[in-house]
Amino acid sequence: AQKIISEAKMHLGVPYLWGGTTPKGFDCSGYVQSVFAKNGITLPRTTTEQYKIGTYVSKSKLQPGDLVFLQNTYREGISHVGIYIGDGKMIHASSSKGVVISDLSSSYYLDHY
Repeated sequence: AQKIISEAKMHLGVPYLWGGTTPKGFDCSGYVQSVFAKNGITLPRTTTEQYKIGTYVSKSKLQPGDLVFLQNTYREGISHVGIYIGDGKMIHASSSKGVVISDLSSSYYLDHY
C-alpha cells in the first residue's frame, strides 16, 4: 500500500485530462490504473469496470491503498475513483484541480461517497 501511495503522490499537480492515462494528464480512472500498473497490479480502464471487480469495504474499514468510489458526480451511477491514503483522505485526479489530496469528510465527498 505504501508503494502505491508513494507512486500516487509523485503525480500531485498533474493536470486533469479527459481520457488521460499518462503524467501529461490523467482522468480519475486513468490515474488509478496507471498508479497501480507501476506497482504490478492490472486494473480495468474505466471507473465502472474498476468498481465491478472490487470487493466492497465499508467507509469505516478503509485501508491505505483501497479504492474510493463516488457516485452521481457528473453523471448517474459510479462516476469517480480515487485512492485512500489514510486519515480520511484520498488522492485522485479531480476534474477541476488535477491530481490532489481531498478530505472525504468534506460535504461534497460525503454527498457522493
